[in-house]
Amino acid sequence: MIRRWINAWQRHGKSGLRKKHEAYSAEFKLTVLQRMWRDELSYQQVSAVFDLREAGGVSRWDRQYHEGGFDALQPRRKGGAPIMSQSKQDPQPAAQPAQDERSREDLLKENECLRAEVAYLKKLDALLRAKQQQAPKKKRKS
Repeated sequence: MIRRWINAWQRHGKSGLRKKHEAYSAEFKLTVLQRMWRDELSYQQVSAVFDLREAGGVSRWDRQYHEGGFDALQPRRKGGAPIMSQSKQDPQPAAQPAQDERSREDLLKENECLRAEVAYLKKLDALLRAKQQQAPKKKRKS
């Protein structure tokens, strides 16, 4: 890390030690990559030529370009997915009760199964406790 700071200082002076938050266009990224390929420069060398702080960014652009072409270099939109506007039409009221009824039946079946499982586990626990209480009563003969 210290070597990286020294290299940044040697290449860019004081500004090399400051973070540079910049979104680069796909055209700029392609220009950087083409210069690197044409002049056979390393990631560090091409980042110095174009005043880029991180050579890792150029490495990522190179990989993205080889995997997905020019479109892969497009800057990604930050933030979450756009919020969809809600439909102004009311949902069909006739279809809704059938869905509610079906899900209610499913919930009742699930509830019944869960109750049976709880009863089974309680019975199993009671049997295990009874078995443990009987075990100390038996004496071992040596």
